[in-house]
Amino acid sequence: MTERTPPRALPRQSATFSNETNSEIRRAAATGIYAIRGGGAKRKVPHFDDLLFLGASISRYPLEGYREKCATDVWLGTRNARKPLHLEIPITIAGMSFGSLSGPAKEALGRGATAAGTSTTTGDGGMTEEERGHSRTLIYQYLPSRYGMNPDDLRRADAIEVVVGQGAKPGGGGMLLGQKITERVAGMRDLPVGIDQRSACRHPDWTGPDDLEIKILELREITGWEKPIFVKIGGARPYFDTALAVKAGADVVVLDGMQGGTAATQNVFIEHVGQPTLACIRPAVRALQELGMHRKVQLVVSGGIRTGADVAKALALGADAVSIGTAALIALGDNDPRWEEDYRALGTTAGAYDDWHEGRDPAGITTQDPALAARLDPVEAGRRLRNYLAVMTLECQTIARACGKSHVHNLEPEDLCALTIEAAAMAGVPLAGTDWIPGLSGL
Repeated sequence: MTERTPPRALPRQSATFSNETNSEIRRAAATGIYAIRGGGAKRKVPHFDDLLFLGASISRYPLEGYREKCATDVWLGTRNARKPLHLEIPITIAGMSFGSLSGPAKEALGRGATAAGTSTTTGDGGMTEEERGHSRTLIYQYLPSRYGMNPDDLRRADAIEVVVGQGAKPGGGGMLLGQKITERVAGMRDLPVGIDQRSACRHPDWTGPDDLEIKILELREITGWEKPIFVKIGGARPYFDTALAVKAGADVVVLDGMQGGTAATQNVFIEHVGQPTLACIRPAVRALQELGMHRKVQLVVSGGIRTGADVAKALALGADAVSIGTAALIALGDNDPRWEEDYRALGTTAGAYDDWHEGRDPAGITTQDPALAARLDPVEAGRRLRNYLAVMTLECQTIARACGKSHVHNLEPEDLCALTIEAAAMAGVPLAGTDWIPGLSGL
């Protein structure tokens, strides 16, 4: 009688030492170099999907979409600026530099934002004529690097954003590797061609809120007190950073959570530094409320905004507007499956491509290669972005009407509940089916 081999249990992959973790250990062991990539955090953290709206029923009266207006406009910079921004929608385009992005991509962002009635932002590296020429409202980012910074361009901008931190890398500076530093990029940044650039992680002429106050006053004097001054902070200590930004004189605080993207930085930074966007909003709002400045100093939230529902949830939690970066690039055509063959040739796939620092983007967006950049039609890409922004706005309006609001800014935490304990605690709204807000005594 033949002895039968006993069945073996299926092999089980370790949750701690997953295939991805093991692969990174082997890569680090082989190269001795830490991993650099673009994009945002890939780990799953509590996000806007963990919140739901409580639409109107008997206890609340909804608005009729075809007959009753629900406004979407927003004013930014009303505290001190003589010329605050008035945008038609509460969705802006985040700072993404020329250098990180191609010239056609920057032009497309300007075209799409203008058509949608909103603003775009320069990013590190200075102001390009393509962007200024096609952006009705352009915000100039003032970063530690000071690349391309000059008083004339500050005056040509419609607002100035002092960047203290970024959600993907709070406490860290930017990177632009040599393969993307062409003659034009090098000329704008006063750098040698083809040499890796690593920006400073802090501003060279101030070290704290008192110095920041002096810097903001300098920027106001340079621009004749016309331009709103934004201060952008990464989602690390949002309560204190928001309060100190207000103390320093900011007109607008931009709060960027860890799901925010970056052109390039250490992977360990992207995945292990900062807080989820959802966790950052309520502490920032609380700081503004305690200072009596909520709605007087506007709050713009960024980091993982994808849909009109995300926009509506951020507004309900107390933001005045949101800002999008990665989503805008996808709308332009980044990671498009039509370039799948080219992505595979780079060792990746559409939807997973994040080697933006290498400058070989098949979509022609995160590159300085003339042949690749020529693949992007800025007119068509701008139209796609405009369509996307229009859909997001309509989705946000639809939710606001369902909650009985005549303006999207009338959405409030009372309109929300949470699906998980973590999201309920972070957002400061009740767990669904209960009136319990975890950690309420600590809010």
